[in-house]
Amino acid sequence: MIFSTALTPVDVAAMVERRVAGLPLEHVVGWAEFCGLRITVDPGVFVPRRRTEFLVNQAAELTGQVPVESAEGPRKAVVVDLCCGSGALGAALAAAMKRAYDEVELHAADLDPAAVRCARRNLTGPGNHVYEGDLYDPLPSALRGRVDVLVASPPYVPTRAIGLLPPEARLHEPHVALDGGPDGLDVVRRVITEAVFWLAPGGSLLVETSERQAEETAEAVARHGLVPTVAWSEEWDATAIIGTRPA
Repeated sequence: MIFSTALTPVDVAAMVERRVAGLPLEHVVGWAEFCGLRITVDPGVFVPRRRTEFLVNQAAELTGQVPVESAEGPRKAVVVDLCCGSGALGAALAAAMKRAYDEVELHAADLDPAAVRCARRNLTGPGNHVYEGDLYDPLPSALRGRVDVLVASPPYVPTRAIGLLPPEARLHEPHVALDGGPDGLDVVRRVITEAVFWLAPGGSLLVETSERQAEETAEAVARHGLVPTVAWSEEWDATAIIGTRPA
């Protein structure tokens, strides 16, 4: 990654020096590979994890069942990416869904101003919108009841476990992107609580969590009017909870 980014031997030496000092490799080179895309990642912004590609794949499978040549005419999808960070998840999902839809309207939001600035650089295409604010607060009210896919990779690390994370994370990524409260599910619950009001009939929420948090997360999904499914991948070491609004 360093050799593919650096322009001169001096650049290579400087990047190696920063990496040796402990900076995440993605912050050193300024980008991360995610679902085959090169995503800009600024210093201090959460680095998209490869395990989150599993969440993208699950969402793409859910929405890719009907071809564009549907007799109903052009197909448009509305996607929301909460806790979007660099915008990697939304960018990858929109790219995947464009294989089955004529148009994908993407709305991404994050509380961290640095992440929002980064996401706006990654989500520059037509139909992409990036907002700064807390979860659903900055989203246009016109989206209520219209969202086909709502994805979120919120912080889900228990507060007491932050100190056990690798130094790349705990020293160089914002704690607001890591700290999920006492049991790790504070933000996850808030995402789930309001999801049903934003989803279209038949639309789905997909939220990333850990394997040990899966049962409690699925129960929260069911309590708030969605039909839960737990998806787990040993290969990706990833867990996704899917909640579908009944049609």
